[in-house]
Amino acid sequence: MAKKRIEVEIFGQRYPLRSEAPEEYVREVAQFVDQTMRRVAERIGPVPSIQIAVMAALYIADEYIKNEREIGEIRKRLKEKVERLEKFLKEEGINQV
Repeated sequence: MAKKRIEVEIFGQRYPLRSEAPEEYVREVAQFVDQTMRRVAERIGPVPSIQIAVMAALYIADEYIKNEREIGEIRKRLKEKVERLEKFLKEEGINQV
């Protein structure tokens, strides 16, 4: 798939991006970053935009890591439940599909 040029605006700056992802997705990601930077700017006040970008990146990374850990826990619990179900089916002599 060929990369497309998509221009987005983040925190008042325009960025020409090249991506193979659908344009709607690229715009959604850019909008998320823009909104996060604006929320950070409201909280910490007037500081250079690079500091706002770093704080926004830390917030996004924190959320990402928390979500990854939560997904890992959900997968672990799901695996345990599947194993228990398979054991039960085997003990009951029920054919598995």
